[in-house]
Amino acid sequence: MKYRQWLTEWLETTVKPFKKIKTYKKYNDIVKKILIPQLGEYEIALLTVSVLQNFTADLTEKYSANTVNGIISVLKNSLQRAEKTGVIEKQYSNCVQYPRSEEREIESFSIVEQRQIEQYVLKHKNYKHYGILVCLYTGLRIGELMALKWDDIDFKKGLITISKTCQDNWENGKYKKIIGSPKTKSSKRIIPVPQALIPHMREMKKYSKSNYVISGCDGKEISIRSYQRTFELLQNHLKIPHKGFHSLRHTFATRAIECGMDVKTLSEILGHNNPAITLKRYVHSFMEHKCAMMNKLGKNLKQE
Repeated sequence: MKYRQWLTEWLETTVKPFKKIKTYKKYNDIVKKILIPQLGEYEIALLTVSVLQNFTADLTEKYSANTVNGIISVLKNSLQRAEKTGVIEKQYSNCVQYPRSEEREIESFSIVEQRQIEQYVLKHKNYKHYGILVCLYTGLRIGELMALKWDDIDFKKGLITISKTCQDNWENGKYKKIIGSPKTKSSKRIIPVPQALIPHMREMKKYSKSNYVISGCDGKEISIRSYQRTFELLQNHLKIPHKGFHSLRHTFATRAIECGMDVKTLSEILGHNNPAITLKRYVHSFMEHKCAMMNKLGKNLKQE
């Protein structure tokens, strides 16, 4: 069997029925744009260590380490499934050496930049922008924010229940919001809302014409990409160096650390699998906090 034939079968029978739409589309793009053009004509049994290693070496000259690892991950999944189902007797993807992933540098807004954003949102009262405040003070992922409904918010107790996320999907030129389960099991969580944020969220609800917290003025659904673009334009208007929407989540975590929040609490609020992930991801912020605390302690040292 040609590898391209197996890839097509694997996508339709193993990936599409059991993976999220976003994952399927990502795999499909890698298969169609890279794996089939470069390896598709090989007999699947002839994808030896040498062939796969040369393929990987070529990738490293064109793409970043993270991109290469994403491509190799799809390759490995497809070949491992072929071995398990008896399509081939043995597969060699586990023998391939590939580049180490690069840890993305965390970008957070400075306190000054955060104040600029907050003051603009509160002054102009564009209620669609209030979702930015929600992320700054709860650490929600954008998919969680866009899937959030008013029923998920208990205003009396000041709690937000995160039980779903959303993905953009376009079919025949028409937008459709896909609601699904959160990123991980630990992503399902209940987040206490800072009391200072509650009045602003009540104001959002007062003018909302949708069941969703984030919507257009007419109540129509807004895509994730559209809301990201809204945030980009806001930064441009304020002349703030551009950072992605996910930086709001990083900013929340950074401010939480600066306030002295413990790692376990922060980890649960962010929806991480364990505190070690939080510690690793925000190690620089923790170090800055540690330095500040040590210098505070050092003030006890009397100077002669």
